Amino acid sequence: MTAHVTDEDTAADTAATAAGGAARAASTATTAAIPVTVAPVPVTAVAPPAGTPTAGPGAPPTRVRPGRRRGWAGTLRRWRPTPWPALRATAEQTFRATLLTAFRPTLLTVATAGAAAGVAVGPSGPTTAPAHAAGTGSTGTKTGAETRTGTETETEAQNRTAPLPPGPATAPWRPRFPQGRGLEAVSLLYLLVQLTLVVPHLAHVLGWDETVYVSQVDPRTPAAFFSAPRSRGISVLVSPVLAVTDSVLALRIALALLSTAALYAAYRVWRPLLDPATTALAALVFSGLWIAQISGPEAMPNLWVALGAVAATGLFLRAPREPNARWWLAACLAGVALMRVPDAAWLGLPLLATAGCVRSHRRTLPYLLGGLAVGATQWTVEAYSRFGGVPQRLHVSGATEGGMHPHLNFYNAWRSLNGPELCRPCSGPVHHPELTLWWLALPLLALAALAVALHERRTGSPADRTLVPLAVAVCLAVPYLFLLSYSAPRFLLPAYALLALPVGGLLTRAARPRPALAVTVGCLVALQLVAQYPVLHRMTAQVASLDQRYRVAADDLNALGLRAPCLLVGSHAQPVGYDAGCASAATKGNNRNTTPSSVLRRAERMPTAVLTTDARRPPHYARDWTRHPLPGTDGWTAWLAPAPGASR
Repeated sequence: MTAHVTDEDTAADTAATAAGGAARAASTATTAAIPVTVAPVPVTAVAPPAGTPTAGPGAPPTRVRPGRRRGWAGTLRRWRPTPWPALRATAEQTFRATLLTAFRPTLLTVATAGAAAGVAVGPSGPTTAPAHAAGTGSTGTKTGAETRTGTETETEAQNRTAPLPPGPATAPWRPRFPQGRGLEAVSLLYLLVQLTLVVPHLAHVLGWDETVYVSQVDPRTPAAFFSAPRSRGISVLVSPVLAVTDSVLALRIALALLSTAALYAAYRVWRPLLDPATTALAALVFSGLWIAQISGPEAMPNLWVALGAVAATGLFLRAPREPNARWWLAACLAGVALMRVPDAAWLGLPLLATAGCVRSHRRTLPYLLGGLAVGATQWTVEAYSRFGGVPQRLHVSGATEGGMHPHLNFYNAWRSLNGPELCRPCSGPVHHPELTLWWLALPLLALAALAVALHERRTGSPADRTLVPLAVAVCLAVPYLFLLSYSAPRFLLPAYALLALPVGGLLTRAARPRPALAVTVGCLVALQLVAQYPVLHRMTAQVASLDQRYRVAADDLNALGLRAPCLLVGSHAQPVGYDAGCASAATKGNNRNTTPSSVLRRAERMPTAVLTTDARRPPHYARDWTRHPLPGTDGWTAWLAPAPGASR
């Protein structure tokens, strides 16, 4: 690209030189009122038409001022090319965020110093304020031509100080720093709490229900009895870890990492629907609960159902505008159904109803039905192979749960809020009742969020981002609050995870325009998070103590000669049998899967024992077996059958 200079330019320069002092004074007064930009913005170079070669054959002839050196060397010495607009815009969009992040402290320092010196940062660089804006006259300030070097002419100085054409480029530019990192911080904090406060206590032994799920895919131990209400999603989730190692610590760490990733992914779905602050606050409120923290490294399905429900609800709301979200919605529903089929049915109920009533969501109906069908395939096949059909399995499942019938279960849910992990029956005292006030305030906050959403709906604003998660949360809580006669804190995890979204939106909306209220809300949230620590500490110690009792009993049984292949029957037979490497069975109770005659037949072929946890005598078929108290287990007793082949 070359600069074209005509004879008219030379004549203009000659006239400007001969003008005299009056012309210079007028020029000085004019340029003093015009901001002087420091960064060079050359405007004398005229770009050739698009497609015109700049060098070689076909290039336009180069005309220079008379009396000056011709050739490329002289031209390049005087010519300053104008940056290519497209290349400049691309570079700004690509590197601005990176440069601002790296040099944020420097930019803040420069901006502060510039404000003190009266310099504003514009799109073209630092610009000094005009003389009249600074409160001085035109005679008391130097012009741009006088402050530059003597080699620059007044014409060039006036061209350099000419204002930019009106448009978006003249608007004051403010540095934009990366935002929306709150969810990442909450996820890392959730992982840190699990690795420091939960995993060290549970790093050696698995709990009762965990042994049932893990034993299904553990190649080193016999599979425990798998009752009708259970689904095999957790077994599928932990199978890669168990195929490599039998370390409980490795399993806990892997589950902690996976649950953290799932927490981030589930609430990340809501970031296009809600602002980053609301999304991060909702994730913080949910992950701050002690039951969410202790469930992360545990091999239990409830937390995964909760996070899957959060992701599925957000994808359902995004599906009308994002076709790819429909496939992810089907995948989330399939994952929830693989974890727990009954919960997936309650999750799909409000989504199917909304899709059937709202025209914009009707295209999601095939994806909803398909995801539920794919996830429930294994459960359905197992229902026909083991129980004779889906209705029969549902009947057996209800009987195992103690009967699924209308029952107000609010009191039991409140009593078990701060432990124990399973309240069946709920006859113990209430632990830390002063720390359960948030549970009582949760319905009030949900109703307030509902009222705000209905008010916005009247004004024309969309309310589905509040109404849909509230409806899904209520449906997921129905079986545990109205159909069961016992409770566990983990049962309501899906409802808590979804209610955190509208409640978080309500808190952020109320706090933004009011700084004092924002401080109050922040203090209340912090107080709630801190109040969960003593409950978490007590529950992890309690769970670790019970699990350690399983391990001590298993070691004592191994010392008594009960080694694989072996059979353990009675109370706590499933977790103790898993630690001892034995098969487990029950002749009564919810996990009944054998008969006394079958136990006697198996005792003739392998070492067998009955485990009791009280002072009562053993079952009638084991009254002649040898009694062995198990020290360190708080009164547990093992009744060993005669060795196989011995005379009876």
